[in-house]
Amino acid sequence: MTFRGRLVLAATAAVLVVVVLGSLATYLVAYNSLVGSVDATLNGAAQTVAQEAPYPSIPNSCPTPGTCFQVVYADGAVNPEDPQVLPVPEVVKRIASSNGEGPKNTYFSTVVNGIDVRELVVALQAGYVYRGNSQTWQVPQGGGAIQITTPLTGVNQELRHLAFALWLIVLGGIAIAVLLGLGVGRTVLSPLNNLTRSIEDLAETTDVSRRLDPGGPDELGRLRRAFNRLLVALDTSRESQRQLVLDASHELRTPLTSLRTNMEVARRLPELTPEERETLINDVLTQMDELTSLVGDMAELARGEQPALTAGPIRFDRVVLEAVDAATTHGRSRGVTFDARVAPTWVSGSSARIERAVDNLLDNALKWSPDGGVVEVACSNGTLIVRDHGPGVANSDADFIFDRFYRAPGARGRPGSGLGLAIVAQVARDEGGTVNVYRAEGGGALFRFSLPEVPPDPAGLESEDD
Repeated sequence: MTFRGRLVLAATAAVLVVVVLGSLATYLVAYNSLVGSVDATLNGAAQTVAQEAPYPSIPNSCPTPGTCFQVVYADGAVNPEDPQVLPVPEVVKRIASSNGEGPKNTYFSTVVNGIDVRELVVALQAGYVYRGNSQTWQVPQGGGAIQITTPLTGVNQELRHLAFALWLIVLGGIAIAVLLGLGVGRTVLSPLNNLTRSIEDLAETTDVSRRLDPGGPDELGRLRRAFNRLLVALDTSRESQRQLVLDASHELRTPLTSLRTNMEVARRLPELTPEERETLINDVLTQMDELTSLVGDMAELARGEQPALTAGPIRFDRVVLEAVDAATTHGRSRGVTFDARVAPTWVSGSSARIERAVDNLLDNALKWSPDGGVVEVACSNGTLIVRDHGPGVANSDADFIFDRFYRAPGARGRPGSGLGLAIVAQVARDEGGTVNVYRAEGGGALFRFSLPEVPPDPAGLESEDD
């Protein structure tokens, strides 16, 4: 069923329920009112009989169809000298045998000779004297009761007329409900249809730079603004992808051009001396390493907001020490040493990605350290601090140093792709941490890489004890 159909059905059902309940309540109120007036008539007749003097006349008779009077004794029988004109059900027998100690007046509806009647039963005490059909009688020991009935013909006729009118109201209410449902559906769905057409148009043109009318403060306006935020996110993502492709193309062009040049030289390989061949091969291998590193960095950045790798508690200080060992090996050729001071600390995250971020921070410090310099490394409380003694970070570069492919003017003559620190920033963001750069006192750059600290892993502590 369409949304419009469900809306019309819901509106119809709501109106129908209200009309039916209102009609039912009207019928019950009218029924109680009409029957109440009949009961008042019966009560008036009973009082009229009781006020007759010296003895009330209560002949067992039906002056008109449905209007009857009858005296019943405690055993449920009538005076043998009087005819029985009304049936004597159990309720009448109970009242008659109560000797006036039970309910004085009892009303109920019944059928007498095919006529719907309302009956009043009035209890009589023993010794009550009345005039019957032929002579005066006294209610015997045990008591008795008077049965008085009046026809419900007029009441039933009025109720039938009312029921017919209420059915007309219900049917009219259904028709009005359907019309209202259609009208409400058209009114409510009109702006929704406009929004749908706008979204379908965007889907066909794939122009995510367009924006919808923000609308008002209602739910549809909220939906429009939420969709606009989605378009902004898509536009930003597309622009980031486009920029990544452009930057990657630019960065790949330099090593590929060098490779092409070297391969052109390799065509004259027999003409080269052994030293020139060795130089050519080393250049090609270096360029291949640059390409491999660049492709790996791009793959890491392209991970973006994908689900994280398996995460869990990590001994952050051990990760740092392992990275320092590797960086120390790389720094020996230039006499660069690493002074590491660590304390046991646990963080939660993807081990492989955190290791990659730490390696990039140490590689960056190694690249900018002077020959024979010292890189200071400290790790505790989920925070890694790496400080080098190089030229430091200029204020104009501090806001862009973590951007993809950004390279400060002083770094453009050095090897690298400009992706290392961007990867550090992405890992920090994805793992719920932060990374910042500062100018260190006395010169150099200081990087602070922080991750949320967690309690130690019991399994890791046990393996440590072993």
